[in-house]
Amino acid sequence: MTYSRRQVLATGAALATLPFARSARAQDRGRVVVVGGGFGGATAARWLARMGHAVTLVDRDATYLTCPFSNTVLGGVNDLAAITHDRAALEADGVTLLQGEAVAVDPDARRVTLAGEDSLPYDRLILSPGVDFRQGALPGYDTAASQIMPHAWKAGTQTALLRAQLEAMEDGGLVVIAPPANPYRCPPGPYERASLIAHYLKSAKPASRILILDAKEKFSKQPLWEEAWDALYPGMIEWRPPSLGGRVTEIRASEGTVVTDFERLQPAVANIIPPQKAGDIAEVAGVADATGWCPVNGRSFESDLVPGIHVIGDACMPGAMPKSAFSANAQAKVTAAAIDALFRGEAPQSPKLINTCYSLAAPDYGFTVAGVYGEADGKLFDIEEAGGLSPLAAPMETRRKEADYARDWYARITTESFG
Repeated sequence: MTYSRRQVLATGAALATLPFARSARAQDRGRVVVVGGGFGGATAARWLARMGHAVTLVDRDATYLTCPFSNTVLGGVNDLAAITHDRAALEADGVTLLQGEAVAVDPDARRVTLAGEDSLPYDRLILSPGVDFRQGALPGYDTAASQIMPHAWKAGTQTALLRAQLEAMEDGGLVVIAPPANPYRCPPGPYERASLIAHYLKSAKPASRILILDAKEKFSKQPLWEEAWDALYPGMIEWRPPSLGGRVTEIRASEGTVVTDFERLQPAVANIIPPQKAGDIAEVAGVADATGWCPVNGRSFESDLVPGIHVIGDACMPGAMPKSAFSANAQAKVTAAAIDALFRGEAPQSPKLINTCYSLAAPDYGFTVAGVYGEADGKLFDIEEAGGLSPLAAPMETRRKEADYARDWYARITTESFG
């Protein structure tokens, strides 16, 4: 069964109203510190504050640039201002905003230490730190290399750098995009990126081409992407899996060289997306395991490793749920309801969660995948036949509508998360 946009939005709306039916009594009121103010952290902070709890949201940046729709900046459809959001509206809901960086967590004393040695007490801590990169996992690729071959997998200066490189590239140049192996933030993202860059090149530099050097033998929504590329950008985008020489083995950024199992390439522009892990504060707090990700209980998103700390968004591994803004937003609501119940001495309820991922192959060409997840024994599982994928060979009007749905979703989720 395919989940319709109307069903997804209706389910989200029903979930959104549930916890607000009550306010915390004085004896229920708890202190919650939230570290990370993206889609997960901002949503959790807002919901808990509306429920009457004392919430402090800590983030190193005053504004948040979203990875969703950052590919439209690379494609010349939007600018950075279109994906930049502040969090001032959260203060109206009672959230205390604190610009700073969390550098240590003492789970026994239940305190978060900030750079500068200030600290915050908490009864419950929510970590929503997003992703960081596995230094050394791709030989030759480090922070310095990212200034030459940007990853642009954290929106902001890297997005601007990659866009500038595309604009400066001569017509006929080769753009290499190198996605990592799973798991990583936003599985369809590299292929949307290739599509929207192709949208720009098609009109501005039509002799150019894009080569995707993939660390995977298959990728999210692959038939839909390949259908779109054939229709919109024939001959412009080539995808190579490891079995066809697509695995990148080394980066020599100072030489402008990308090395694979079989050849050395010197593209005009190289977008290297490195292997990822949970944001660094997760390791500092002791909630990341040997995989680099954070195992959590899918009922409350409380860490399996450290009591009293909840991890949401891209950093967590609750079971079968992809890393996306929609997932982070849904997990934040479940976590807020669970923490509210725990403060009242009640057991969190078993949730059902939805993830819907919208992708753009062009500004007027979109498609969707949706999944529905249940919880059993503390882990999330995929409910079979409850999700769905946009059909192949759909008429262009359907693709245009799905592109409109993607824009509607982005407007709704950014308003809900940040105001």
